Amino acid sequence: METKERAKKVFLELKKNYPHVPLLFLSHKTDAQMLCAIILSAQSTDAQVNKVTESLFKKYKIVNDFASANLRSFQKEVFSTGFYKSKGKRVIECFKKIKNDFKGKVPLEMSDLISLPGVGRKTANLVLANKGITEGIAVDTHVFRLANRIGFSCGKTPEQVEKDLMDVFDRRVWAEINGLLISHGRAVCAAKRPLCEKCFLNEKKLCPRKGLV
Repeated sequence: METKERAKKVFLELKKNYPHVPLLFLSHKTDAQMLCAIILSAQSTDAQVNKVTESLFKKYKIVNDFASANLRSFQKEVFSTGFYKSKGKRVIECFKKIKNDFKGKVPLEMSDLISLPGVGRKTANLVLANKGITEGIAVDTHVFRLANRIGFSCGKTPEQVEKDLMDVFDRRVWAEINGLLISHGRAVCAAKRPLCEKCFLNEKKLCPRKGLV
């Protein structure tokens, strides 16, 4: 089966089995909160970040709130997301740049977003996708793992994996594929013990582990 055809079938199966996947698993009410939450989610879980931001976002709502935050206080407030010193510093530096260079509004251009401290392509893609803008595919640990396991990429870096996924998936589904692969990675295709015997992609012979049709 041609790779693009298989990618289309994989997407349809994922969509059928995970019909209510949000574009972002992180809670937020403003663009500033969304960007902050994504930065904090690096090397942490969405559940833990949501737990932290439940109280954090009562205090910090807009760009200026984050830009004017006291570094030590903010670092303590995000402590349980891990790597709190570097994350706290990046968040504040990021929003200071937004305040000074982008008139206090989170930019919605890829080049502008990745110019911000603490923001790479994954973060930028998630921000843009949640604003209805499709520039690429956000590649986190789940997406990286599944892209290689399912045979859509042999990439060794997130950038290589993103390029491979963009080549095989239709642009119209780029925004959705991140959440669908994350959902499958959490429910079935876990890092240490993938439940291949319970995998609908294996059942449909859409994964290399069971032999492709």
